[in-house]
Amino acid sequence: MQKLNPNRILIMKFRNIGDVLLITPLISNLKHHFPNALIDIAVNKGTEEMVTLNPHINDIIIYDRAKIKSMSILKRILEEIKFGLNVRAKKYDIVINTTKGDRGTQLSLLSNANIKIGYKNLKNRLLKNVFTYNLPNQELRHTLETNLDALRVLNLSIQTKKVEIFWSEEDEKKVHNMLTCKEFIHIHPVSRWLFKCINDQTMANIIDFCKIELNKEVVLSAAPIKEELDKIDSILKLCKSNPLNLSGKLTLKQTAILNKKANFFIGVDTAIMHISAANNTPALAFFGPSGADHWGPWDNELMKSGYRTRRGNRSMGKHRVIQENWDCVPCGQDGCNGSKISDCLMNLNMDIIKNQIRQMNG
Repeated sequence: MQKLNPNRILIMKFRNIGDVLLITPLISNLKHHFPNALIDIAVNKGTEEMVTLNPHINDIIIYDRAKIKSMSILKRILEEIKFGLNVRAKKYDIVINTTKGDRGTQLSLLSNANIKIGYKNLKNRLLKNVFTYNLPNQELRHTLETNLDALRVLNLSIQTKKVEIFWSEEDEKKVHNMLTCKEFIHIHPVSRWLFKCINDQTMANIIDFCKIELNKEVVLSAAPIKEELDKIDSILKLCKSNPLNLSGKLTLKQTAILNKKANFFIGVDTAIMHISAANNTPALAFFGPSGADHWGPWDNELMKSGYRTRRGNRSMGKHRVIQENWDCVPCGQDGCNGSKISDCLMNLNMDIIKNQIRQMNG
């Protein structure tokens, strides 16, 4: 392989918030190997806060999926072409598509980059041989590891696996002014995918245990959307204690700042869990249909994943996962039998949960 000396690199991650945060180790490693290269990131609108203010990034290209889908067919085609031509005009030397799917593959082809890295498209014959280097399948590896496969195919060493998020002093001051306590447990009970949520009564019991039995302040967070705020209201009605409820009042960056100030974090498999891991704030996460081997909170101080089994309670460094050891777990489904409710999250053992929290409370 010839020595690489790229001027411009594009990384594409057209997925969700947590997915985008998990590409930050790839960004920092590329900057280590190519300190003079301009590194751009292409992401879906609504996920960009995971990479804004990152000092290794030159530009963030935002794909507004919802806006484009709302257009007429003709306008949609024209907008897609415009987006692709914008990518091509930047004359990238290396393009890395970190997810499977036609959009990233098409943009890689259109980019005309000398080196194109991505997953081989087996469904579309026209896109079958787009990439210079094809990425291996994920298998049982953590998603963070698969994001680093682009380095491996280029024979570049992996210097760090640290997940990072950055914020402004202004946001830091806003969060500071909203907090009424210096020490607290951060609980984020909700995911945008409600089938990832545990039973409301169990979550209420956890809040009460932390507040009443452990005498710890509890601060709640949730996204400013109706489904999540309704879920928080339902949980609070079952609580005997009165936690500080900041649900719907914080941006993603501000939620990250809140989390950084916490003693530890309790929540479900969601982007905030990954933010907690990026902050080195110990996380206790509840997993159901999704696999911790792929998505468990990553300990920034370690270089190998601790999630080596498909199910059950596990840990990676300072982070802990609670999950049933059922044969059907993880199923990857949106609830049992299309119900949007996951049975494996409805009757978790409260004694086990309390014991884990006591250990984290130290």
